[in-house]
Amino acid sequence: MMKRMGVIAWMMFASFQVCAQQYGRELFNARWQFHLGHLPGAEAPGFNDATWRTVNVPHDYSIEGDFNRHLPSCNSYLPGGIGWYRKSFVVPTTQAGKKVLIQFDGVYKNSEVWINGHYLGKRPSGYVAFEYDLTPWIRIGEKNTIAVKTDHEDLTDSGWYTGSGIYRNVFLVYRSPVHIKSGGLFVHTPEVSYTKALVTASVTVQNENTTGDTVVVITSLLNAAGETVATNRQQIFLPEKSDRLLHTTLPVSSPQLWSVDTPYLYTLRTTVSSHGKITDQQEVRTGIRQLRFDASRGFFLNGKSTKLKGVCMVHDAGVLGSAVPRSVWESRLRTLKEMGCNAIRACHNPHATEFLDVCDEQGFLVIAEAFDEWAYPKTKWIDGWNHTQKVKNGYSKYFPEWGTRDLQDQVLRDRNHPSVIMWSIGNEIDFPNDPYSHPSLDSFANPQTFARYQSANPDASGMKALAEKLAAVVRALDTTRPVTSGLASAYMSTEVGYAGVLDVTGYNYQENLYGPHHKKHPGQILYGSETGHRYEYWKAVTDNDYVMGQFLWTGFEYLGESFKWPQRHNPFGIIDLGGFFKTEAYFRQSIWSDKPMAWIGAWDTTVTEPTQYYLWDHHNALPHWNWMPDKMIRISGFTNCESMELFLNGQSLGIQQMSSFPDHVITWYVPYKKGQLKAIARNGTKVMAEYELNTAGAPAKLRAIVEQPVLKANQQDVASLAVYVEDDKNRWVYLSENKLTVNVTGPVKLLGLENANANDTSRYAGNSHHAFRGRIKVYVQALGKPGQARVTISSPGLKTAVVPLIIQ
Repeated sequence: MMKRMGVIAWMMFASFQVCAQQYGRELFNARWQFHLGHLPGAEAPGFNDATWRTVNVPHDYSIEGDFNRHLPSCNSYLPGGIGWYRKSFVVPTTQAGKKVLIQFDGVYKNSEVWINGHYLGKRPSGYVAFEYDLTPWIRIGEKNTIAVKTDHEDLTDSGWYTGSGIYRNVFLVYRSPVHIKSGGLFVHTPEVSYTKALVTASVTVQNENTTGDTVVVITSLLNAAGETVATNRQQIFLPEKSDRLLHTTLPVSSPQLWSVDTPYLYTLRTTVSSHGKITDQQEVRTGIRQLRFDASRGFFLNGKSTKLKGVCMVHDAGVLGSAVPRSVWESRLRTLKEMGCNAIRACHNPHATEFLDVCDEQGFLVIAEAFDEWAYPKTKWIDGWNHTQKVKNGYSKYFPEWGTRDLQDQVLRDRNHPSVIMWSIGNEIDFPNDPYSHPSLDSFANPQTFARYQSANPDASGMKALAEKLAAVVRALDTTRPVTSGLASAYMSTEVGYAGVLDVTGYNYQENLYGPHHKKHPGQILYGSETGHRYEYWKAVTDNDYVMGQFLWTGFEYLGESFKWPQRHNPFGIIDLGGFFKTEAYFRQSIWSDKPMAWIGAWDTTVTEPTQYYLWDHHNALPHWNWMPDKMIRISGFTNCESMELFLNGQSLGIQQMSSFPDHVITWYVPYKKGQLKAIARNGTKVMAEYELNTAGAPAKLRAIVEQPVLKANQQDVASLAVYVEDDKNRWVYLSENKLTVNVTGPVKLLGLENANANDTSRYAGNSHHAFRGRIKVYVQALGKPGQARVTISSPGLKTAVVPLIIQ
């Protein structure tokens, strides 16, 4: 790392992601027995679980429950409770002499684990990956039983939906006594350019035998075609019960650099051998890239100035809850790419490994965030966000004992992802009077809260020492990325020294401070870590070189942080819970995407525009052309081209130049006439993009579009089907709310239906839901056998849609 006044350069850096294909590591997700509710003695090996339900994990039992107005709004009015999981398995005799471990990528929360009745431990955090050594209590060649208890009875422990249960992957690991230590592989480079790179791998090899051993470690770098481009062999002697850190440097000629446009991934293979036999092998994928953060000029990737076009993302996916399959993340991130997004702030706790895997593959720049609170709790709302009833519960009760370890485990697990560019040690820890306060609030009222100093609250000066401690934890494990945090009160945090601990400072909803703070603190590197949607907030980024970028709240709608009943989820996302573009996503595409685009929407000028939540208000334009005759309609046009021409039933309504509209929205006022409204976007005289709205007739048929018609028979792959209600001329009927029913046949199961209607509190579980905005998303998951499957979507009076799937 190089650092000078206002410039932090992780000049030559390659980062790696640990793949699932590790030596002796197998997925342990299938056929767990599950029971909802407390059962004394359920950890005992002989406990009778014959009546329990068989589930595959990842599994979220909260999403299976009913929405209930008497449950907390912060958790989406969904239940939690105590859950029990049990699974029996046999360790084959071929694994005798090896250690047996179990690895959990995330269990919400307060998980307790037993093997054959022996208590292994408890992990309060629901987001951090952890492992246990089962070896002393394993019976080789016989039945072993593992039991997991989760406790999510406190539904006011978070401001948003968390989910409940073993909601991420589980692995069983067989490990030889001589192996690569858990978290012991880390890769960086002292040199990167377009002509050459030096890749340095650091690996900790451990010998748990009672005798010394001579070990051979071979490290090879493979390109995307599987060809070896560099290799190194080391032979060392490891005394009994010892470990040793090895460093290997591999030269790479004409490397393919990882970037947001070309996320090229190599594979690093590290093999450990003893007496000619492989004892351990790990393969990780690498993206070689260079990061530089400059207080005056912003962020540079591989030497190229790059604005962070980011969104904040929480970890649920609507009807799927927090148990989100990898293929759904692939679909969601492709949607963000289509919008022009290149960066994600993974809020407000560690996300799943496979989420970061997909970010690596698709080329996203990620802020990995650790905590939403430290030593003191924040407000959680019970009867609607920012309404009346509130409590102060949460992770803070565990932070003194577990904060350091949870952060260490996050960094060790995720430090090898090329997508991760910053570590965030906290989100809005400094929210004024929730919990911290300071006299400086009387000098400058935070624009998000306008809070003033309250002496009864914890003194904000205490944040500096905690920030120093957490930053030191990160830097002890990874000096290749800066430490950051999303500040709710940058003024207060700067005054008390918290901001000064950070390498890069995130500002939440404080664009008005960019200029004054840059002038007063010219060495401070800053960006908008959480921002509203208005064009002026993006202009604050583009008009100032020193602002690295922004992260919108939020990319997708999310469960929890709900308003008053019956609103089940937060509506601020610019993409809905089903993954469909909302109006605001098209506007964002018009200012972020380089691919020519055009979009138009209509709004009844006699209807008052909603402006209740200024920071997150969306553009009011609807993608349909069904209005009352001669009603005056405002047309909003979004494009990244120079001009747009509007046609109504073939007649031109005029050409408008984008340069004439400082808010980046081209506007017409048009008396409604049924038919076709069409927009043509041009650069000069060249047509670049077109978009049209058509008056729709009555609903007549269903149309289903499947993203992934071929699935692997692995009990994980998911097909996402976008289902539209159409009239007899194949036109989308946006205003329809027909009830749709989905049935599946073949080796698949229906995971769920998502209509993204925030006020639909009907039970998520089931195969029928009403369409919303004339569409619905259907998720179908492959089972463990190959074959042909069929998805049938029907509705009374409408022509049925049938989608074939191939499971192989």
